[in-house]
Amino acid sequence: MSSGERVSHVDTAWLRMDRPENLMQILGVMIFVGRMDAERFKRTVIHRLLRYRRFRQIANLDAEGAWWVDDPDFDIDLHVRHSLLPAPCGKSELQKFVAETASSPLNPARPRWEFTLVEMANGNSALVVRIHHAIADGIALIGVMNALTDDRADAPEEGGYQAVTGTTAPAHGYADAEGNAPDDAFWRMILEPVTGVAEKLIGVGGYLWGHYCGLRSAPGAIQNYLRVAGAITQEIGKLALLPSDSPTRFKGRPGTVKRVAWSEPISLADIKAVGKALGCSVNDTLLCSVAGALRGYLVAKGDPLAATEIRVMVPVNLRAPDDPEDLGNRFGLVALELPVGTENPLARLYVTRARMEALKGSYQAMLTFALLGAAGMAPPFVEEQLLKLLAGKTTAVMTNVPGPPGPRYFAGSKIDQQLVWVPQAGEIGMGVSILSYNGQVQFGVITDKNRVDDPQNIVDRFAGEFEKLLWLVLLEPPDRLGDPEAVAEDLAALPGH
Repeated sequence: MSSGERVSHVDTAWLRMDRPENLMQILGVMIFVGRMDAERFKRTVIHRLLRYRRFRQIANLDAEGAWWVDDPDFDIDLHVRHSLLPAPCGKSELQKFVAETASSPLNPARPRWEFTLVEMANGNSALVVRIHHAIADGIALIGVMNALTDDRADAPEEGGYQAVTGTTAPAHGYADAEGNAPDDAFWRMILEPVTGVAEKLIGVGGYLWGHYCGLRSAPGAIQNYLRVAGAITQEIGKLALLPSDSPTRFKGRPGTVKRVAWSEPISLADIKAVGKALGCSVNDTLLCSVAGALRGYLVAKGDPLAATEIRVMVPVNLRAPDDPEDLGNRFGLVALELPVGTENPLARLYVTRARMEALKGSYQAMLTFALLGAAGMAPPFVEEQLLKLLAGKTTAVMTNVPGPPGPRYFAGSKIDQQLVWVPQAGEIGMGVSILSYNGQVQFGVITDKNRVDDPQNIVDRFAGEFEKLLWLVLLEPPDRLGDPEAVAEDLAALPGH
């Protein structure tokens, strides 16, 4: 057995999920105004990031499970790099570099993270970040990035974001005195009443499942336990019977070469105003615009779109309000069908709103979190079955991350743009990212080269799809906006329609 601290079962699942075609690393890009001071940047990472023990630890896998072990030969220069790309380094060269890093595995013999500083031809700098998903999920990493940055350029190098309290304490995923990881009770409690259904769902015999999962009932932790358990049983049934989504060029076995693209920023205030006028949330409006961009790309390629639905897996934060800074993974997944086959953008928006409303009362996120924990405890082939189940019904993984509302500074340099992508598991070949920062929103896509070789052709459509909704709000009487058919003729006259 390795000496060290046990990796939680959910984090173990992400650790074992690496495949050559889909590496389990969260990928981020920051673009700064002006040149970054490389030495100050490195000092900031040393002072602030290394307060988190996870970033100085190796994740070791053995027959007994997975363990966090301190790296005795930790060297910051192996993790903080300064790369000079071939001149001139513009947006397309940076995107190519980001795609190449997305296909390159992190060294398992070292802590699995890497920051690469890149100098751009326009005098700016960019930072490409890779962090293995076993270390933390996206919500936790937003806290990490806040700890690395400041709200002003002249902040002390060692000061950091004040919310980074307790980061030298054991992070999420450490074992208690009895050797149980903190999330064990949660997923056991969720999964225990539905074990029989889960067996059928992932094709594992009852004895083997019970032996590896050691399910125990702990009903005291959730009020109305029987009602919740019954609801989750229904969700498992729905997940098991969920049909595959529509076959499109986006869906298919991925390879090892990726493509990355991102849009120019658009105003968050405009998105909020349009959503309010149409009785929809910011999320509804953004998701509708994403669906429209995907639709526009397929139309341009001449693909048939009648009744086409693209299912995306959307991460849902399951953290308590008082633990947003714990590392590890505390999220579940919900399946959302994007109505790509719907041409009318107003009708598409209202369908998206209705589907999002239906998901709000779902226990699907809790279920998938529980299943991931169980898969991390079970043999690898169990996890493989779960991946096949989810990937076979899904085209993309999609994240919508709220970043800081105001400007942030990293080592004295102002961050101009931020983007982040979570990995795609199994045979899912597309990742879609929406990130808000400093009053603006950006849309990014990572694709498999064999499926989509030109993702910029998708992201360039995002702003235009939103502008269709904006034009309707500006030009149509309010009483007509509730009826998509009433504005159908006016839609045809809109720019870009």
